[in-house]
Amino acid sequence: MRHLQLSAFGLWLLAIGFSANSCSSREPKFQQYFVEGEQLYLKSCGNCHQKDGKGLALVYPPLSPSDFMEDNMEDAICMMKKGRKGEMMVNGKMFNQPMPGVPSLTELEIAEIATYIYNSWGHEKGMVEVSQVRTALQKCAY
Repeated sequence: MRHLQLSAFGLWLLAIGFSANSCSSREPKFQQYFVEGEQLYLKSCGNCHQKDGKGLALVYPPLSPSDFMEDNMEDAICMMKKGRKGEMMVNGKMFNQPMPGVPSLTELEIAEIATYIYNSWGHEKGMVEVSQVRTALQKCAY
């Protein structure tokens, strides 16, 4: 069984019955994914993409906002686990810094991170299910 420390923000979200998007976000499963995804994001992704998702200048691309992320959910999921090398256009700017994947992330953890990032900073995609992650990982081209 996993045990994650919740941030004060995460605890507050649970306490108020966080609602970022439609009725599905009011479900306990969504709330759990969102809060655990926040912790996993901060641990595995936040150093480069920053706590606020704004990225780091022209070195690491933003997630907030990100036309690439909005249009390429399956690729974003693949990158979490397998990383990516080469150029990537985000919001009209070219990025060419390799992104290391985190091969130890489970499908559940990737679903939690995806639920967090796809429902933060103005994104409102709703729940990202483990089955969506599994399908995306099976299609990874790299």
